[in-house]
Amino acid sequence: MKRWPLNITVPEKTASEKTAIDKVNPTKILQKGEAGSFWEDRGDRFHCGVDLYAPENTEVLSIEEGIVSETGLMTSPEILPYWNPTYYVIIENTSGMFCKYGELAEYAVQKGDNVGSGQLIGYVGMVLNCAKIDEFSPSYIRKLKNKNSSMLHFELWKDKPITSHRDYLGGNWFSEEKPENLVDPTEYLASIRN
Repeated sequence: MKRWPLNITVPEKTASEKTAIDKVNPTKILQKGEAGSFWEDRGDRFHCGVDLYAPENTEVLSIEEGIVSETGLMTSPEILPYWNPTYYVIIENTSGMFCKYGELAEYAVQKGDNVGSGQLIGYVGMVLNCAKIDEFSPSYIRKLKNKNSSMLHFELWKDKPITSHRDYLGGNWFSEEKPENLVDPTEYLASIRN
């Protein structure tokens, strides 16, 4: 059985900061053309996943059972100054697909761990440091300067995901030709939500 990847209750850490769950819809799947949707054209790059908006520190759950094939750093101010440090977890599902859960504040599993459907694997992070966004930042980043959105960046792959490649950076692909193994996760997520 598959589980939605976000625990939809307000995290205690976030609730104390008076962030209400009704300000975001953690079950909304962005459709083609919306900011944060799959293969969104960002001018100089394409978005490799779907962003699922949720309050910072919302629990991220494994959709299916599988094994953690990799964890690592996804974004960092050492890579781009307007990024906060965020992490990713890749799970090879028993169905054979690979799910990449990205832009996590932290992760709760390690490489080689067996995970069950609905198991906690990490927490939603805040990828952008708005104080560091300036006139030299890409135009789509400048538009996000005061939105301070937190989200789960979710990618779906037929085979082991690309995490290090000259055309891949922070969940974006810097070429018009989509990676062969990358799958549009929109329908996959919709089948879980319904």
